[in-house]
Amino acid sequence: MTDTLAGLLSIALLLSLLAVAYVPVGDHMARVFTSTRHLRVERAIYRLTGVGSDAEQSPRSYATSVVGFTLVSVALLMGILLAQAHLPLSRDLDGMPWWMSFNTAISFVTNTNWQSYAGESTLGFTAQMAGLAVQNFLSAAVGIAVAVALIRGFARSRSGSLGNFWVDLTRATVRILLPLAFVGAVALMAGGVIQTFSDTTATTLTGASQVIPGGPGASQEAIKLLGNNGGGFFNANSAHPFENPTAYTNLLEIFLILVLPVCLTRTLGTMVGNRRQGLAVLGAMTVLAGTALAAATWAESGAHAPSAQAAGAAMEGKETRFGEWASSLFAVATTGTSTGAVNASHDSMTPVGGGATLVNMMLGEVAPGGVGAGIYGILVMAILAVFVCGLMVGRTPELLGKKIRAREMTWVALYALTTPTLVLLGTGAAIARDSTADAMGNPGGHGFSEVLYAYTSAANNNGSAFGGITVTSDFFQITLGLAMLLGRLIPIVLVLMLAGSLAQQAKVPVTAGTLPTHRPLFVGMLVGVIVIMTALTYVPALALGPIAEALA
Repeated sequence: MTDTLAGLLSIALLLSLLAVAYVPVGDHMARVFTSTRHLRVERAIYRLTGVGSDAEQSPRSYATSVVGFTLVSVALLMGILLAQAHLPLSRDLDGMPWWMSFNTAISFVTNTNWQSYAGESTLGFTAQMAGLAVQNFLSAAVGIAVAVALIRGFARSRSGSLGNFWVDLTRATVRILLPLAFVGAVALMAGGVIQTFSDTTATTLTGASQVIPGGPGASQEAIKLLGNNGGGFFNANSAHPFENPTAYTNLLEIFLILVLPVCLTRTLGTMVGNRRQGLAVLGAMTVLAGTALAAATWAESGAHAPSAQAAGAAMEGKETRFGEWASSLFAVATTGTSTGAVNASHDSMTPVGGGATLVNMMLGEVAPGGVGAGIYGILVMAILAVFVCGLMVGRTPELLGKKIRAREMTWVALYALTTPTLVLLGTGAAIARDSTADAMGNPGGHGFSEVLYAYTSAANNNGSAFGGITVTSDFFQITLGLAMLLGRLIPIVLVLMLAGSLAQQAKVPVTAGTLPTHRPLFVGMLVGVIVIMTALTYVPALALGPIAEALA
């Protein structure tokens, strides 16, 4: 009873904090991307980089800028990781192996932060700060920029441009991510998260001394969570007491994960002049997230698995300072967004609890989704939902005053097929290899879930892992790296083409026959479309993994 009450109070407090932040943060982000004024530091950046700050870009030019920036960033980060031994503050560590640096560079540039290495024993401070932390900011800013470009597609009429990627990237970093990350880092340090360049000597239970590596943890932790990145300074991630020492920091970290994706729904409503539409999108996200949280918490706190029943609680793989409720809340938040940070081992969760985290990613991470990626992902699904509704009543579907024609549906269909194709092809290729059995931490359905989870996490740019599988072989480094890169760039290009198609249209007036897309009926329709699409795509694969394990 005490654990249940504490869990319910934590959820209530989290929702209250998000409600307080919703309007000011959401409206601030809308002002950032509609203002015509450039800050002095921004003008200096534009002069340094040669950006024409007042020039607009076509959809093709905007997409080319995103892809080019991503590929150059991958190359630069690879160079830092490979040359680590020659950099200052390297802690006398060697450079990363070639394919691991390939995988890691793609991982952080694509906002995935999949880690096949232990951070505290593999990377020095310069690689962590100048390499990984920088990409934590920039990759999140790219997601916000793409989301804003799609929102402009709905807001503009007969326009051939979507804004300027370089301006959007700069503003997202300077005006949103940097200030909030600074406040978050200070709050985390106040809660006991370390921020140091010194190691710590601890006395173990046996009386021996153990040196625990230190580092600038709080500063990297703040942007890791705020930007929905997820890569931890320590291998144990947010289960490590230096990254997440108390119940206070645990709740704060969950808040940082959710605050921008949630508040971006307000930004959507403000920028398109229909705040009820933003609330409708938030409602759909809340239904999906609430269902996943209820399923995971029921499975973990009720010990619905044979081993957990024998032990009396599903505490395997969890920190005792958090327990089942806080671990379930963190797991659902991190897989409902593209964060990937963990405060417990998802591999040790019950079949239903682990399955909930897997399905969360398979939904497309739209509950509430990654920073930027959640908004553009659920808007694509909203277009699909109004298309289905239009077929039912025999009308041309419309969303936010824009007609959804064959051209728009082509981009939507390609978007919906891209990630599942990468997930299922990658999983199939891995399972077909004899060596994969040795990489699995468990046999049978649970082992299959480990492989399926890895490719689902990579292609959806999440970054969390089931934990049992070993992915240090060249095959996994290369294929997971490609899944991350293609899973990031292809959907972004498709979204920008969709945005351009919408921006070129004139707005159509609302009539008596227009489907209201801000009411509970459409919210239910949107949730249904997302769930049905996911089920049709992934149930056969889920039946071989978590479903089979749960039924067994």
